[in-house]
This record gives sequence, C-alpha cells and structure tokens, in this order.
Amino acid sequence: MKKVGLTYDLKTDYQFKPGDPPDANAEFDHISTIDVIANAIEANGFGGERIGNASDLLERLNSLKVDIVFNISEGHTLGRNRESQVPILLEMAGIPFVGSDALTLGLTLDKVMAKKVFIAEGIPTPKFMEVDSSAKLADLDHLKFPMIVKPRFEGSSKGLSDNSRVANSQELERQVDLITKAYKQPALIEEFITGQEFTVAIVGNDPAQVLPVVQVKIDGSLDLDEKFYTFARITSDRLEYVCPAPISAKLTKQMQDYALMVYKAVDSLDFGRVDFRVDKAGNPFVLEINPLPSLSTEDVFMLISKVQGITYEQMIGNILNSALKRYNIK
Repeated sequence: MKKVGLTYDLKTDYQFKPGDPPDANAEFDHISTIDVIANAIEANGFGGERIGNASDLLERLNSLKVDIVFNISEGHTLGRNRESQVPILLEMAGIPFVGSDALTLGLTLDKVMAKKVFIAEGIPTPKFMEVDSSAKLADLDHLKFPMIVKPRFEGSSKGLSDNSRVANSQELERQVDLITKAYKQPALIEEFITGQEFTVAIVGNDPAQVLPVVQVKIDGSLDLDEKFYTFARITSDRLEYVCPAPISAKLTKQMQDYALMVYKAVDSLDFGRVDFRVDKAGNPFVLEINPLPSLSTEDVFMLISKVQGITYEQMIGNILNSALKRYNIK
C-alpha cells in the first residue's frame, strides 16, 4: 500500500504576536479540514501519515517513510516565500509531493508578480500599482476611483474589509497606511471592478480539467455591485457559492479559457483556483490564482464535487492521482 504524508498548518498552531492583525492565521486550517482530507486519502486506498507544518517536516525529513506528500501548508513566517517552505524542503529531500512547486507558490502569493505574468500573457486583470508607504501616492493618474487596496502577498482575503474599497484620496491613504503598517508589506492598489464575482477551479495536468464556474453570492445577491469577498464574509452566513453559475455559455467559456491560460502561465500543478470579477459590461478580469486553494468541505471543491456527481473523496483522489501520474508512481 502506498503511503501519503500530509503537510498542513493548523489555526491553533499560530501564536499571535503583539501588533498582529486579527486575521493573521486566516489561511491556516481547522483540524476538521485535516481530518476530512486524511480520511479521503485513506478512502482512496492509501495509507496516511500526518506530518504537520514546515518545522515538523524539517525535524522528520531524513526519516520520513512516505511515497508522496499531499501538501496544503501555508508557511508560518511573513513574506512571499512562506508557501514555498514545504515544497522546497521536499524537493531537496527528493520526496514527491502533490501540488505546485516552490517557484509557482512564491510567484502567485506575490500578487504584483502574478499580475505581471498575466499582462505578459494577454490575460485581462485590473489596472494596478503598488506602494510601500502612503507618502508615495502622488502618481495615481493612470488609475480611477473607486479602487481597492490589498496586501501584496497574502491570501484568504487577509487584509480585506468593507473599508478596502476606497472612493477618494483620503480613504486610499488610510488603507495604504493600514496595510503597510499592520501587515508589514507593500500595498497593492487596483481599480475596483464593479459587478459580479466568480471562481474557477482546475484539477489535473495533461490534460488539466477546468471545472464548472462558481459564482459568489453575498447577502442573497449575485449582482454584488460594490460588495466583494472579504475575510469577515468568509466566516459568516452572508457568503454563498452558486454552481453552476447562472450565466451565459459565452461568459462561462471566457472565464474557463482564461482560467486555464492562467493555470498554465504560472506552471500550476495538480489543482488550483482562479478568481474573477466581471464588470457591468460583461468583461471578465482575473484577480488572482491560488495554486494552494482551500480544500475545506465548506469551500468550492466540495460544492463542485456535488455538481459533478462525485464524492469529496473522489475529488481528493483525482487531485492525488494527478500527482502520482506526474511522478509515474504506480
């Protein structure tokens, strides 16, 4: 029986430090998510071994007896390379792993670098700039209000609240100060796309399978207008996912095509998720790709499994088997 290790970060592992924002551990998982993934691995006929975070892996690296590692670890330290910690350790040790490599995870966690790739590939993304202090906000002539201000390298909507959408210079300065000081990183400023929000998941490699489009519903409405995905909404009953999205075949194909272009452009492997905003004229814009998306049963992969008529365990099996095929592990 093949043995699969599982690397992850638990919310309870994170030790809050003075000055940390309240969502500092937002990307880490609840133990219930680890349980359901571990059970799914075993349901697919594999032995399982829970490894834990990058520090746990480092301690056990030379004695680890697994055939492959299923990695969902986000990394503990600040910075754009934290998601790369587990993959680079596994690569150094010659241990196969599920998911994208260290370069892809570092590139995509840094939203500015990822957007530069999108632009180079002709993929539409909102106009943007980045600053490391509010004192550098003088040159904004190429951007129009409203705008949205985000941390440059975070996920799970960290740093995003209703105040992140700004309508004037005073609000912009306030949010840039918040991001640069509380999150200790540059701020990404984008033109805000008023309209609807979607996400497209992908599983596999050759060929990659683009899954049904999921639409985000907030406060019972699909036409979000000025609302958007925030950390507070993730943890409330105000956010719902609708799949398949009730949109035209043309828009569905546009987003699925762009999602696959993004997935390939950054060399994603095995699974990933691409987030979109669509403006009032029906034009899709790529916000980001997450090659390390949440596999929580409350997130989109569970919903898509139901729509496809497969179980969550089968979805996890499809992701795992994509990596086994890639490494030629039988």
